[in-house]
Amino acid sequence: MPDSAAPAQLPPVQDAAQLAAAPATHAAPAAHATAQLTPAPPAAREGERVKVRGPLLRLLLCLVPANLSLYVLWGAIPTVLLPLQVNAIDPGDKVGALATVSTVGAVAAMVAQPLAGAVSDRTRSRFGRRAPWLVAGSLIGGLCLVGMALANGIVQLAIAWTCVQIAYNFVQAPLSAILPDRVPVSARGIFSALGGLASMIGAVGGQVLGASFAQHIGAGYCALAGFSIVMLTLLAVFNRDASNLGTEREPFNPRAFLRTFWISPTRHPDYFWAFLGRLLLYTGYFAVTGYNLYLLQDYIGLGPGATAQVAALGLIGLAATVPAIVIGGVVSDRLGRRKILVFISSALVAAGLVIPWAVPSLTSMYLMAIVVGFGFGAFGSVDQVLMTQVLPSEESFAKDLGVVNIAASLPQVLAPTVGGVIVTVFGYAGLFPVGIGLSLLGAFAVFRIRSVR
Repeated sequence: MPDSAAPAQLPPVQDAAQLAAAPATHAAPAAHATAQLTPAPPAAREGERVKVRGPLLRLLLCLVPANLSLYVLWGAIPTVLLPLQVNAIDPGDKVGALATVSTVGAVAAMVAQPLAGAVSDRTRSRFGRRAPWLVAGSLIGGLCLVGMALANGIVQLAIAWTCVQIAYNFVQAPLSAILPDRVPVSARGIFSALGGLASMIGAVGGQVLGASFAQHIGAGYCALAGFSIVMLTLLAVFNRDASNLGTEREPFNPRAFLRTFWISPTRHPDYFWAFLGRLLLYTGYFAVTGYNLYLLQDYIGLGPGATAQVAALGLIGLAATVPAIVIGGVVSDRLGRRKILVFISSALVAAGLVIPWAVPSLTSMYLMAIVVGFGFGAFGSVDQVLMTQVLPSEESFAKDLGVVNIAASLPQVLAPTVGGVIVTVFGYAGLFPVGIGLSLLGAFAVFRIRSVR
């Protein structure tokens, strides 16, 4: 993420990464880059705990709403607003139409985020390498959301949604890079916890917000656009990064870039297992919850009354998610352990999905929201900081996090596609065992990580 105007600046990007006492798997920063940077504070260089205050506190206070503005968009659109709009346009083939729109957008998102990270890593400007993309991406994404509001056909909707995905992925990649760029390792737990809080509130609370715009879908898109533009611009303005105009950069190698889509389990095993664990858990979670509207309509049998219950499920899940995020982040920092908490939280998600599969009822859906919300919240509070500790190189934080973030964002936008295939073949009940199996596989993948406790 960028860093814009503030009188007292944080240490520049590469130096902050050095402060963070990055794991041994990270390559040392290039000499030509570090020679131009402000020296790290002694406490940080010595690995002492860094207090979150001053510029670091300001960064935290801006990052939380910036992340919230992005994840509320991912929470509201794929799970509520887009299915509602598809249902209004083509009610007779809503499952197939939603799968088509989602698949096209998901493919674009998969390519856009690591590409955006690579471009951001190489950007040289007086505002640093992150801020230009945060601001421009949010503005373009906002215009594309207006395009979705005006769409009256499936093809138009698919094009607009694809453009939204590309634009906001050019925001998400540099936004994610702020944590390893500028936050010391000893402070990443609180950043990850509050960042996880924002993302979980966005993902779950977005469903509530989306349901509140059920009768005014276009207005909902415009509200989401405005919120993201304001929050991301404030982040850039109040957390200014140093100019990097004079910093050298490696030439872009298309072949090397394409290789980043392959995460080698032999060269970077911990990076691979962390990616796989997140991908499996998120896919299992969103394959079910991303279909909440249609599950309530057709599996539980609520029909037109399902929209109001989507909001109720969102609120219940949010009430369970928030304390889990806080507890997970604090416990993780206190114990200095990440893997066991990720494993337990993934297992909780799987356990929650069993409930409505065994007993299809509205009460079971409420219970699922509580158990899954708590597990998913705890996972989100610990998972992000675990990711920052297994990245392969300090010189490509945004690109590597862009690849890793595919594991979080892709399942959210691809869930209707996955769900559509499952529903077509096995019916709505088939969503639950698939979600359970993927969540458990994600939990076990994390235990293959060796460099993090």
